Amino acid sequence: MVSILLYISLGFMLLGISLSMIRFIKGPLSVDRVISFDVMTVGSLGLIALIAFFTNRIIYIDVALVYGLLSFIGVLIVARYLERGL
Repeated sequence: MVSILLYISLGFMLLGISLSMIRFIKGPLSVDRVISFDVMTVGSLGLIALIAFFTNRIIYIDVALVYGLLSFIGVLIVARYLERGL
């Protein structure tokens, strides 16, 4: 039962990432692109966590943690640039 729910959540995550990819490509404003990039990053963090669960390897959680921190710093830098410039 738990694995069925995890596969369903995997499908929803892939759907969310693909919809945010459409917004990233189509977005008229750069703010839309930054937000969709952040949504794609959070979705990919969830995918990495699911892969770690399915493969039973804890090292992927460390990779997801570093990826999340780098993504957060990147979004902060882009938001600061859009707000006032570097």
